This record gives sequence, structure tokens and C-alpha cells, in this order.
Amino acid sequence: MSLPPGFLDELRTRLSLSDVVGRKVIWDMRKSNQGKGDMWAPCPFHHEKTASFHVDDRKGYYYCFGCHAKGDALSFVQETENVGFMEAVEILAGEAGMPMPARDPRAQQKADRRTQLADVMEQAVQAFRMHLQTGAGQAARDYLVRRGLDADAQARWEIGFAPAGWQVLWDHLRGKNVPEDLILGAGLAKPSQKGGKPYDTFRNRIMFPIRDARGRAIAFGGRAMDPDDNAKYLNSPETELFDKGRSLYNHGPARSAAGKGQPLIVAEGYMDVIALAEAGFGAAVAPLGTAITEHQLRMLWRVAPEPIIALDGDTAGLRAAMRAIDLALPLLEAGQSLRFAIMPEGQDPDDLIRASGAGAVQKVLDGAIPMVQLLWRRETEGRNFDSPERKAALEKALGEKVALIKDPSIRNHYEQELKNLRWQLFRPQRSNWKGRAKPGIAPTSETRNSAVARADEQMQTHLREAVVLASLIATPQVIAEFESRIETLHCADPDHAALRDLICRVGVDTPDALGDAILHELGPAPLETLQGLRHVAISPCLRHPGDVDLARQTLAEELAKLEARHGLDAELSEAVTDPAALESEAVTWRLGQAAEALTQATRSRNEDTAEYETGDNGALINREERDALDTLLNKISFAKSKR
Repeated sequence: MSLPPGFLDELRTRLSLSDVVGRKVIWDMRKSNQGKGDMWAPCPFHHEKTASFHVDDRKGYYYCFGCHAKGDALSFVQETENVGFMEAVEILAGEAGMPMPARDPRAQQKADRRTQLADVMEQAVQAFRMHLQTGAGQAARDYLVRRGLDADAQARWEIGFAPAGWQVLWDHLRGKNVPEDLILGAGLAKPSQKGGKPYDTFRNRIMFPIRDARGRAIAFGGRAMDPDDNAKYLNSPETELFDKGRSLYNHGPARSAAGKGQPLIVAEGYMDVIALAEAGFGAAVAPLGTAITEHQLRMLWRVAPEPIIALDGDTAGLRAAMRAIDLALPLLEAGQSLRFAIMPEGQDPDDLIRASGAGAVQKVLDGAIPMVQLLWRRETEGRNFDSPERKAALEKALGEKVALIKDPSIRNHYEQELKNLRWQLFRPQRSNWKGRAKPGIAPTSETRNSAVARADEQMQTHLREAVVLASLIATPQVIAEFESRIETLHCADPDHAALRDLICRVGVDTPDALGDAILHELGPAPLETLQGLRHVAISPCLRHPGDVDLARQTLAEELAKLEARHGLDAELSEAVTDPAALESEAVTWRLGQAAEALTQATRSRNEDTAEYETGDNGALINREERDALDTLLNKISFAKSKR
């Protein structure tokens, strides 16, 4: 309903915000100034000991300097009582002694009829409960006991029974002078197509009342007792009271439990909700046998920012989870998402509780995964990505889903997380014997002159890898240019491998975030070890971070040497694996080419036999040229002194 102009202003004027808030907090009187309406208390929205929650009575607003919660009296009631806007208005209007504004006549008539229908539904609840206790309800009672619901639990959930007759409820309600149009309007009976009396909608079924958030009975769910019944579960038809896509089973009690800190759990059916609540998970709801609708999703988010979708561990349950993802992606906001708890295969929450107890359910809930991981699972599980085309198809499918997210910040985080997952899936498979003799193959004179020479080559490779990684970290702007070559860099050292993977994962798209990512994921140790190597410490790139040209030159040279060395090692390894192949001219030619490539890559430094030293700016200076310059400067200085 719409409120007349000025109603809310009058409501706020009549109420003191400190009085409204004072019911939920204990004021810190040492910090508060009651005379000025300047009040302080520990925040009711997050656990703390200090008084960081401020109420300004004159302005009618509150603000927490800890969790940044803010608002007025209406928003405070909404948050603390876990109610909607109009319900908060009604609560405060009652406290202020203000009658709610009258509605227009037609709206009032509609409201009156809804009230009448709710009264009829309440009578039906009592009738079904009564029938459950009769002889006709014995089989239903036995079934409920087998499902773990004793008489007390049956009473708590107001479970009833609809007998098998065609007009049992109809005759009961008509005997209480309930008008026919109200029985039909409530969906409790259907008109006969043969001109006879209307017949009951529910027959031979265990009955579960469905109540709205305010506690009014608005519909029923009926579980068939006949195993041959075409519909195992049957809901009331949609009526003036009941909109299946806008209702949740156990909405009101779950809202209260969630307001006290319990996790909001979305299960599939009535028995799952009841089993969860009986096991201590009071904030459990169900979407009444349908896929979650957009309106239901928004209702869930009004109760809790991150509901847990607890689905059966079967194909149908997973399909329901995937539909929920597609629905939720365009609606995501900061701090508002879903998590998914997948039950063991073949079990629902009720099965798991009866088989293993509440602890087993808690374990599954603790392992609930975020939506992005289930999205990844849907697009990758059981598929092979052994070709560029298949990899491109995956990226396209994920890109289309992420594009549905309207919030740019969330969209960016999804893109980064999915990129990380793609990197883990697609990163090159690296040899696990690099730096060691291949199992079953003894070093020979053809592969290495001596163990000492091999150790020296390993050290050179290790140092060159270190220089490459340090150069990339010091000047991350060049990472994208060398991405493909970095990905294939063979790092024997585990710390080097971890740095390489992180550089590829983060540095290509967000180079400025690389340093923070390294510290966050790996800690300072790998970076300190890397920079502590003397060969790295004197590297010009480390002395001149951000020098793009210098980094390009260094990386091109060092990567060429590493790639040439790896190429020769690979050829030698293949030849040693099959010694007979050494007689092949093709193998001999490839070995020669690989050796020549290594020679070319290292020639620039090997051919230069001059001795160098490192200058103050990190550059390499030819020692002979520097000595000659020093001699010349000394002569000039001596000549000046003779004048």
C-alpha cells in the first residue's frame, strides 16, 4: 500500500530514535550526552566491546564507526527485527499511537476477503490435524514416526491428514457455515465437471500447512500416501492468498532464526526443512517444489546476505543448482551471493540427518562452495580440453556467463577467479625429473663430461631463472610480452615454480597487483631468497626497477639461453633413452642444431673475454677501458697541477 504524504515524517517526529534503539543496546553513559540526544553504545550489528555505535536524536540517524551500519528508526527495526519496510512502519506506528492510514474501498474489500480466506485456511489446518489423530490417520502417523517425527514434532509443525473421501473437508467446512465461494477461493476444493458437489483438492495425503512471513496459513502441501499416486507431492493451487513463486515454506520461523545468527539454508522439500529445523538448523526454508524464482531469491537475500543452497546429491539436485546460478548472476551485489552445499550422492538433508546425525550436515554446510566454483564445475566437469578450439569454447561460455553480472566490481572478481582456475587447468605439464637423471638412465659421456660439469650447468640454470623472475617482478609491465615464454619456463626450484605460476596468473592482466599477490599467497620468504642471490642482487634490472627497455633486453637474452639449454637437454635425453637412435643421421643433426643454438645464445658473453666489474649504477664496465680512462684522467690532473 502507498502511504499518504507526511505520514512517515510525522511518525519519525513522534518517536525518539534513542528510545527505539535503546531496546537493543546498553548505552555507554560515560561517552553519551543524553541532554543533547548524543548517544553511544556497542554496535548491535557486530560483536564488539567498545562504544562505536552513535545515535544522533536530533538528526534521527545512527552510524557505526566499526561496521559502517547507518540509517533511521525504520531501517533499524527492519534490520534488528528482520522484517520488511511496511511491517516496520506498522510496528513503529503502533508504538507511536498512530493508526495506519485507511486504504481505498476496493483495496479494503480485497484485504477483507484475504482475511476471510486466511480464516478458512486456519479452519482447514485444524480439521486436517484432527483427522490425523483418527483411525483413518493411523497409516499417516506411522509413516511420520518412521521418518523421525514423533507426536510432539507433528504438533510443532501442525502436520495433518486429508482422508481419502471426496468431500470430507468440504462437508466439514460447510457444516461450520463457511461460504462455498470462500472454500473454492482458498483452493481447498474444486468444482465438479459433472454438475455435482465440489470435491476436495487433497485426498489421502499427509498435509503440511504453508504460512507466510506473518504466520498466516495461505496454502498446503500434501504428500500422497498411495505409492501409485501420479503426484507424490501436491501444492495448493494459486489463489488470492497464495503465489507459489513468491512464497517460502517456513519463511517466518526461518527469518527469526536467521536474525539470531543461524545460517539460512534452502532445501528442496518440506521434510528436508522439518528435519533440518528439528536437528537445530532453524533457519531452513524450501521453495515449494519449484525452481527458485527471482522473487524468492530476493526474499532470501532480505533474510540473509549469503543463503546456502542445500541440494540433493543427484543429477536433479545439481540441475537445480545450475538454474539458481543462472538466475542469480544478473542480481549479484557486493556482499550478496549464494553458497552451495551438495549432499552426498543419493541423499537429501533428511536422509543424511537420519543416517549420520546433525554433525554430518554441519560438515557439509561448512564445506559449502561459492557460486563461482560451481559455475566452473558446470562448464568443465567431465569435459576434455585437449585442443585450442575446446579451450576457446570454454572461455567463451564462461565469458558469456560473467557478462550477465551487472556489478562491475563483482564481474572483475569473477573474471580473475575464473582466470586463476583456467590457469590451473591449462598450465603446461612440466617434467618432474628436471635436474635429476631420468629413472633407469645412468649419466654417460655423451650427456655430461662429469658430475661437476652437470652441477655447474644446474647452478647456471638456477641463477638465470632467478634473474628472469626478479626482472619480471621488478618491471611487471613487460610480463604480457613474454607470457608464452614464461609459461614454458622449466623451474626445478619449487619457489621459482611458485613465483612463475603467480607471475603468469596475476601479472599479465594486473601487473600492479603482482607484489601484493606474491606476499599474500607465498609470503616474503621466496622473494627474499630470490633477491638475496648475488647474481640477482647485481642485476641491472633489480637496480633499475621499471626500466622497460632494460628489462626487455635482459629477459630476451636470459630466456634465449634457458630455452637453448632446455632444448639441448631434451634432445640428449631422447637420445639416451634410445641409444640406437644415435646412429640416425636425423638425431645427430638435431643434436648438432641444439648445441649450435646453445652456442649462439651464449656467444655474446663467451666471445667477450674482457673482464668486467659492476658500477655504482649496476651497469657492467669493461675493466681495461676503465683503467685506460683512469690513466687518462690522472695525466690530465697531473698536467693541470704543473701549470
